[in-house]
Amino acid sequence: MSDTTGETTGHTISDTTGGVTGDVTGDVAGDVAGDVTGDREANGGADRPYDVVVIGGGAAGLSGAVTLARARRAVLVIDAGHPRNAPATHMHGYLGHDGIAPSQLLAVGRDEVARYGGEIVRGAVASAERLPDGTGFRVVREDGAVVVARRLLLTTGLVDGLPPVPGVAERWGREVLHCPYCHGREVAARPIGVLSTGPLAVHQALLWRQWSENITLFRHTGPEFTEEEYEQLAARGIAVVDGEVAGLDVTDDRLTGVRLAGGRSIACEAVVVQPRFTARADMLAGLGLGATELKMAGEVIGTYVETDAAGATEAPGIWAAGNVTDPKGQVVAAAAAGVQAAAAINADLITDDVNRAVAARRA
Repeated sequence: MSDTTGETTGHTISDTTGGVTGDVTGDVAGDVAGDVTGDREANGGADRPYDVVVIGGGAAGLSGAVTLARARRAVLVIDAGHPRNAPATHMHGYLGHDGIAPSQLLAVGRDEVARYGGEIVRGAVASAERLPDGTGFRVVREDGAVVVARRLLLTTGLVDGLPPVPGVAERWGREVLHCPYCHGREVAARPIGVLSTGPLAVHQALLWRQWSENITLFRHTGPEFTEEEYEQLAARGIAVVDGEVAGLDVTDDRLTGVRLAGGRSIACEAVVVQPRFTARADMLAGLGLGATELKMAGEVIGTYVETDAAGATEAPGIWAAGNVTDPKGQVVAAAAAGVQAAAAINADLITDDVNRAVAARRA
């Protein structure tokens, strides 16, 4: 899995960091501070606003918070505790941290935030609104607690919508996979099935063929392949199976096969799917910030929050990083994006600080 994930609800896997291809994190249900204390929250935040409130405590959010705290900014991370990659036992592709548990990376990150004076609170953000004087934002948690911040960093990640096939959600992050760069090595040379539900299935099958010579592409509910695609699949020795998939076969808590509607079962030790990526940005709807459709091969495969290269959104004072803006980003990419956005936020705050100082001097 990539960055951060979270709980399963029906056939979705949620993420509040921002990711299985991406804002990494593991389960933050561990020892996160139960609440923030002090004047900021007790009095609605008006007397001592935070410089930045980070919404989401995954790789992107924690990396951004560390960067801002090291810049001597007052930072609060609000984390709902449902990382996108919670189902994964290990994460890969993060230099120096390859193979560690996502939860371990998050635990270390939280310690680093605290070491530099940043604060972390457990909870979900219900809404955010711009202050009447335009100097910042009022952030309301679902439990009613309120804080005020000069700037916001959105690192809430995304929700992975999974195909409604029995067994897929239950095995997600174990043998049901999406990103070969995250988990391909662990299932290399094994029989792998690719479940077609959209126009990217052939691309996925050809991609995963690099990790295994035994690839089966299940037509399922996906569109018909072109003659050129059939030729490419045949040239790479990829079998194509018609008919809908009824479910996954599991023996002794291990995936053993893919079962067709007609009852036939084909041996597979891993199954590749194409989730629908849905950005978690509803809490900022009151600020006029929405999600944009993500298209590939002419088809919508999800949503994301648009930003510029530094993470700035179209809403002044709000930045975003991680899977909420880059659905395909792995953990390391999410962390890097968090750092980049934090640097941009600090630069923006410096400009604001200078302007305020000049105005005060002239007064």
